[in-house]
Amino acid sequence: MNNYKLSVKEWVEKTNAIGLRATAGRYGGTYAYKDIAFEFGMWISPQFKIYLIKEFERLKAEEQVRLGWDIKRNLTKINYRIHTDAIKLNLIPSELTAKQRSVVYATEADVLNMALFGETALEWRIKNPDCKGNMRDYANVSQLVCLSNLESLNAVFINDDISQDERLKKLNAVAISQMKILTEDATIGKLTDGESEVK
Repeated sequence: MNNYKLSVKEWVEKTNAIGLRATAGRYGGTYAYKDIAFEFGMWISPQFKIYLIKEFERLKAEEQVRLGWDIKRNLTKINYRIHTDAIKLNLIPSELTAKQRSVVYATEADVLNMALFGETALEWRIKNPDCKGNMRDYANVSQLVCLSNLESLNAVFINDDISQDERLKKLNAVAISQMKILTEDATIGKLTDGESEVK
């Protein structure tokens, strides 16, 4: 019962408790490990308990939104490795310097950017000087799903020795088709809004 009287000092003395202590004096007070403090708070006040549960639910919902976003972003990064490997094996002669190779990678990244976003990374940075990161960090879930698919397709096109110009045309057509489907898909909309389907 929460009307039972027992001081912190008595509690510590009688139970050899850890994670909880009381000190006297000017800078004294009662100190507890957070889980113990929450337990006491919920024991003392039903209102505090409700606030704590609500805050926990809010944080879990926020975590799910962030987790879903991270999964999509990381999927894009994983597929990008497939993409860069195809570039390395098919488009970069061995005698190029590291700097020259980075130019080839950036050019191919911009093939994907142009196909999906309609602009290069540099063009986006010029338009958005106050934004940190790159254009992909600001992409929505539908765009990241599409980008992941484009990376895989471009790797196949590179391996098939299709020219960059032709690849760009093909990738742009795929991007238009997929984005139309993805933006009309209610499930993708729920992911964007942080909702999840329960089955």
